[in-house]
Amino acid sequence: MRESLFIKQNADKWKVYETKPASDPDEIAERFVNITDDLAYSKTFYPKSRTTSYLNNLAAGFHQSIYKNKKEHGNRVFKFWKHELPLLFRQYHRQLLYSFLFFMVFFFIGWISAKYDKNFVRLILGDDYVNMTNANIAKHDPFGVYKDGNSSEMFLMIVSNNLYVTVLNYISGILVSLGTLVMLFQNGIMLGSFEYLFVSHGLGIQSVLVIFIHGTLEISSLIIAGGAGLVFGNSILFPKTYKRILSFKKGALDGLKITIGVLPIIVVAAIFESFVTRHTEMPIWLSILILTASLLFIIWYAIIYPIQLTKKLKNTNPNAGKS
Repeated sequence: MRESLFIKQNADKWKVYETKPASDPDEIAERFVNITDDLAYSKTFYPKSRTTSYLNNLAAGFHQSIYKNKKEHGNRVFKFWKHELPLLFRQYHRQLLYSFLFFMVFFFIGWISAKYDKNFVRLILGDDYVNMTNANIAKHDPFGVYKDGNSSEMFLMIVSNNLYVTVLNYISGILVSLGTLVMLFQNGIMLGSFEYLFVSHGLGIQSVLVIFIHGTLEISSLIIAGGAGLVFGNSILFPKTYKRILSFKKGALDGLKITIGVLPIIVVAAIFESFVTRHTEMPIWLSILILTASLLFIIWYAIIYPIQLTKKLKNTNPNAGKS
């Protein structure tokens, strides 16, 4: 569609948004969704035009209005996970993909390094952990580490550590994304060498069936938090048509919201690790069911549902992106 037609179809709506204040926070949120939809279309087809710059500024104004509004509603939390977070996922799918790809590259670096350097696993995981795991394997209980200690105490220790790592992934983005990449590197290398330790003993499939009961959600959350860190860091590096300070504020806030959004998933993963993973004798079908359900949930909530929700919003806003 020509830019002139796009402007003609939407100009009246934009003028109303610009000159007539919304009557309530829900209307502000609805306008924000509509204007960001128009902005996305404009960025795609007219990236360097004045229209895109105008819509950027208009969207930024709504963004500030929403997050300066201190009034909270009873269903605010529900709306956050049903609408706001999935829309952020959709907006930053590219950064989430980059985080996934970087993590997988680092994972295979750890795997290959462990395969060709016998001392690499000990360097990464430490002698104590490797010796303990080898001893458990010799006792035919390779995953005995998950059975040690009280489940509740284990949960508190795991959840506090994983929440810390998740938040650190995001905060590290302030170092123009390099800090987040370092975190992804450390965790990817660690997981790769960790998995190879079991594969080298012929326990690859068993390790997946046991460890990924909790690892599916845990690793997915780590990757999403890495994406949040890239959102934060890239807002400094690539402000696009925003002023750099405004881009920084928006990237910091959006990254924070994504990070907060995955914290409950981290808690569920810690529950699995503390109370479920220790039952290494559980039927294979049950293990497969849990890790498959976890994987499908992540794929649906972080990828499929955000796309479906965006399409639904476009259908309810027929003026946006008409051709």
